[in-house]
Amino acid sequence: MGTAKPRPWVAIPTFLIVQAVLACWWAAFYPGLFSRDSVLYLSHTVVGPWVSDHSVLYDALLSLSFTKTGDLGAVTFAQTTAMAAALTYLAQSLKALGAPRLPTTLVAMLMPLAPPVGAFSVTLWKDVPFTICAIAVAGVCARIAARRAVTVPTLVGLGLLFTALGLFRANGFLVVGVAVLALLVIVRTMRVRLLLAGTFAAALPLVLTNFVFPQFGIMAPAKTYVYHTAFGDIAVAYRDRPELFTEQDKALMATVAPLTRWWDGGTCYTINPLIWRGDFSWPQADAHASELLDLWKRLLVSEPRMIIETRLCRGAIAWRPVQDEFAIGGMTYRFSRRPNADTYVGPNKVPDFPGRWVFSLRPKSWELNQVADPWLTGALAPQYDWVLWRGALWAYVSYLAVALGALALRNRYVLGVAAVVAGQQLTVLANISAQDFRYMASPIFVGVLLVPLLVGGAGRVVVASVRGVGRALRPKPRAPLTPPALAPDATDTVPDALPAIAPVADGASADEALPGEPTVNASTPNAPSPATPGPDEPETPGESGGPEAPGESGGPEAPGESGASGRG
Repeated sequence: MGTAKPRPWVAIPTFLIVQAVLACWWAAFYPGLFSRDSVLYLSHTVVGPWVSDHSVLYDALLSLSFTKTGDLGAVTFAQTTAMAAALTYLAQSLKALGAPRLPTTLVAMLMPLAPPVGAFSVTLWKDVPFTICAIAVAGVCARIAARRAVTVPTLVGLGLLFTALGLFRANGFLVVGVAVLALLVIVRTMRVRLLLAGTFAAALPLVLTNFVFPQFGIMAPAKTYVYHTAFGDIAVAYRDRPELFTEQDKALMATVAPLTRWWDGGTCYTINPLIWRGDFSWPQADAHASELLDLWKRLLVSEPRMIIETRLCRGAIAWRPVQDEFAIGGMTYRFSRRPNADTYVGPNKVPDFPGRWVFSLRPKSWELNQVADPWLTGALAPQYDWVLWRGALWAYVSYLAVALGALALRNRYVLGVAAVVAGQQLTVLANISAQDFRYMASPIFVGVLLVPLLVGGAGRVVVASVRGVGRALRPKPRAPLTPPALAPDATDTVPDALPAIAPVADGASADEALPGEPTVNASTPNAPSPATPGPDEPETPGESGGPEAPGESGGPEAPGESGASGRG
């Protein structure tokens, strides 16, 4: 595994194969899978008033497709194309970084066959384009690692993708903030510009939501939508520690929903049993949002451990690799498999609009549907949940892969590939509403594509370790034998027949003084030196022909010292 130049032409067949498989999913579930949120994305843009509870950008894309084509299939097909491009780009970037070529290409081509990739790509969720942007961010970070520097094009790419993350999800700016901070620790160039780009990307969605969109008639999000996780914390506290609540607190809560609703909704894994029930009044919750938020702040100050434990429980999708099958809301939510909008929301539950029938399953190919539907249904079995649908596992795989890759390639920039994974994991851990797989989809996709880098890095580290142990155990060569120095003793006489001995410099041997001449032994005149073997004698150990010392020419190369280019 070594850094190598990318081969752009390889990207074309990879992209076409991924696109072809995703197009089959699109034809099998046309116009796409959807949920209650999907219906809400479009209903308020058609009927009004337009609100920014969800992604204004994604709502606009659905509205554009609906008004121009009369359907929503254009959005889901565009999602398949963008997903194919993002997966291909990340695969190519990892190969340029040093990931094994063939395994990385094969993984990228096989990924769309898996329901978490194929079915997700054709679902009408804002999380799909958000995930596509996150995958592309990981690809840009891999390019930075291949070059070991932040260049202007990569900085521009990161800025645009970070901005898109914030525009497609309300908490995207938090993901951007964590990812940028992680990159600032890793990179050594253009840190100030990277910080500025990240700050702009994180701030823009907030500015648009609060100042720009209202100027165009797009209302700010409802307060209940903004503070719903805090309301969920109050419900959990009320169920577990009712003695913490005064009569005034209970009266406040009763104006929003019956106390029994607060009790029943007090499950830490999800807020859905609280706010998505008929006896919970959103208008009243909006009217008393500031008072409820003050109650939450008081609980946070007096019982911080309880609030933190509640957030850890609700954010289990981000850190716990397995679901809790025995707790209310503890199981992973994947897809809602219903045929039309009325089965999600019921008649008159959301503002109706002409053409709501577009939210109905109408496969382009019933033959493909007959294959894809059982494949998806089988993948939803609980025994596959930990490996197919829980992003926490793949987040840990990502961290291990980049750590081993950085060690094997001696390139700290490799760690940056997982920056967006860390950003999403920490954001979901801190503030999320339920155990939905879509909230942690990008760590799954990035983690799977990092598996070849993980295996290659681990193999290289093991080989380097074995070589290091071999060098340490290799016997060291013995020092060459040198004749004893001639002591300047007045009693010693030199026979007249012997030639005069030239003075020898400090540290030099007698052999160096008279190369090719026999040296004199002080104890046995006229005898040949033991350091000079006779014609029939073997060479003394430690002289030429012995084992080479470690590090001499001919030894194995140190890892990472090959002449391969480090540029992508």
